Amino acid sequence: MVEYGHGVAEGAGTFSGSHGGGGGGGGDWGANLANSLGDAVHTVTALPPEQLLLLIVVIVGGLIFLKRAF
Repeated sequence: MVEYGHGVAEGAGTFSGSHGGGGGGGGDWGANLANSLGDAVHTVTALPPEQLLLLIVVIVGGLIFLKRAF
């Protein structure tokens, strides 16, 4: 859209690091953390039983290894 004059308005914000719409803003860290946790729980609950069992075995094996290492 440079030919219609949008290149200067949109390009300046892109190259200067601004996210537009008032300078970017900080975001909601609590919501991001909750969404990440929810995504992780969804990923684990969506695993087939065989992969879930393998995940449990790997986690328990890793904890045993760490106990012996320390």
